[in-house]
Amino acid sequence: MRPQNIIAKKRDGKNLNGEEINAFVSGVTDGKWADYQTSALLMAMFVGGLNADEQNALTEAMLNSGEILDFSDIEQPKADKHSTGGVGDKTSLIIAPLVAACGVAVPMISGRGLGHTGGTLDKLESIAGYNVNLSTAEFKEIVKKCGFALAGQTADIAPADKKLYALRDATATVESIPLIVASIMSKKLAENLDALVLDVKTGSGAFMREFDDAKNLAAALCRTGNAFGVKTEAVISDMNQPLGKFVGNALEVFECVKILRNETDAQMLRTLELSIELAARMLVLCGIAETIEDSKSKIQKVLESGAALEKFRQNIECQNGDAKICDAPEILLDKNSVEVVVKAAKSGFVNAIDTLAIGAGVSKIGGGRIKVEDAIDYAVGYQCEKNIGDEVIAGETLGVIFCRNNAQAELIGEKMRDAYKLGDEKPAEKFELIMSAVGQKHSE
Repeated sequence: MRPQNIIAKKRDGKNLNGEEINAFVSGVTDGKWADYQTSALLMAMFVGGLNADEQNALTEAMLNSGEILDFSDIEQPKADKHSTGGVGDKTSLIIAPLVAACGVAVPMISGRGLGHTGGTLDKLESIAGYNVNLSTAEFKEIVKKCGFALAGQTADIAPADKKLYALRDATATVESIPLIVASIMSKKLAENLDALVLDVKTGSGAFMREFDDAKNLAAALCRTGNAFGVKTEAVISDMNQPLGKFVGNALEVFECVKILRNETDAQMLRTLELSIELAARMLVLCGIAETIEDSKSKIQKVLESGAALEKFRQNIECQNGDAKICDAPEILLDKNSVEVVVKAAKSGFVNAIDTLAIGAGVSKIGGGRIKVEDAIDYAVGYQCEKNIGDEVIAGETLGVIFCRNNAQAELIGEKMRDAYKLGDEKPAEKFELIMSAVGQKHSE
């Protein structure tokens, strides 16, 4: 089947059949399709769109381009959570031990940060010794031993996705819902799950800035997950301000450990609330609880009893990290970092926060990467002190930059301050935190 014929068919607005999509993905995986041919078809898909059958066929072909994990010898139900990414988005580190402590196995394949959004793997690697580069056998053994494992995608899982994403990034074809769905779901379906909960972000720091776009993506992801026999539900959550108290790798792990230790302060509450909401839906989909209310009660018990913290400790030990952070989370904080206060230039109410600017600022001083090969400084970051709706007095602290020197603070200080949009009146209440999208139907 010639690439030119498949490209021409999609270029002319016609739908591709499963055989043609399989030929495309096979050609990408084995290198028989040239990059310029792959890019041409991606652009035709971007412009012409994909219908539901095409989207599912593409997802299935990408899924079958590599290894599908076998957890059939693990008796517990298997579930995972995926986030579309945001600033200060650290919930995976709380959700995995919470859900595992309630009796669900969580094989969580995660990614690295790029641009203004943080990556779960980078956060984990701020724990001394923590190994995210696990073989399939190691990954499976750790899930069996402590209930969950957190690792990166191996070369054998959905290999077509890695090639396709690199070309989409280079050819401005990233913002396509069908292509996004195929990319996300081909990796998640390879985990052979019983249930999947998706956290689709919307707002100034999200990939999908507009609520309607986020809702459409959430619905498409759910349709595909359920079509493949995985109970799938999505939650749309607010990314119009950073999530929780900290942005930056080691700082975010510090926040998560404090929460698991039941030492949550007011600024960390949004992190905890979203983590519980997502975890609760995972338990219901797995049949561990009948209602969201019952599920949240179970989660609260394993949190307050310390069972979730103990699961996190076990996981860190299994993945060769320094588990002493569970007893002394301050170990995560670099004593050599410089803390520089960002102060309000005037008085008023916080009407909006440019979350993208805050994420980009942390990346600029080494807390994220602009290019895939960039190194990460785990210690740098930002502490959020004010949220949307808060009243601020001139000279009051908006946040604190954790950096290596004053030059770094001067580089981003003004942008961090200007990220807070102050007005004379308190803003009207905005959409915040949660809205269920298309997915499973159950009692609230």
